[in-house]
Amino acid sequence: MNKNKNDNRITDEELMKRFQEGDESAFEELVNRFSKRLMYFAYRYVNDRSVAEDIVQDTFLKVYQNKHSYRPIAKFSTWIFTITGNLAKTKLRKWKTRQTYSFSNFGERDWENTLEDEDETENIERPTAAADPKVIQRALTNLPDHSKKVIILRDIQELSYDEISKITGVALGTVKSRINRARIKLQEEINKILN
Repeated sequence: MNKNKNDNRITDEELMKRFQEGDESAFEELVNRFSKRLMYFAYRYVNDRSVAEDIVQDTFLKVYQNKHSYRPIAKFSTWIFTITGNLAKTKLRKWKTRQTYSFSNFGERDWENTLEDEDETENIERPTAAADPKVIQRALTNLPDHSKKVIILRDIQELSYDEISKITGVALGTVKSRINRARIKLQEEINKILN
């Protein structure tokens, strides 16, 4: 198992093992490590800050309640991103049957704060340098769920193809082709918005 960023830091998997053995502080450390990343992922998926916050809280609740279902054969990050992705997908599905979402619900100030907070901890590669974050987010909302998910996991969360394959439950080759198609579709959506 690789250590995270800092060689002296305990791995996520070791923290989860400690939590499974009853160490509550290990759970708190996992929350500290993953809160911002999961929030960013969930927000990019559902495009609503308060809904994303609920998804992240539900994710940690599920981790807490189902701590013994985690097995160290998978990376902890893969497991927790899968939980968050499934919750976001469920929320989006319920949403689509109840209401039409207005993109304007997330103000410019909130958007900038989210990006500034995330930039402090993550080196995020933007899908395109030509568009501002609002345009990228709007274009993302126009993508099908499977395209949106892989592009967020790869280009925003910077997960490996293998991790994305495990999170989505899709073969590695399919993941690579979906990412390529999703990038093309995202660029097309950005071009439509800008033109």
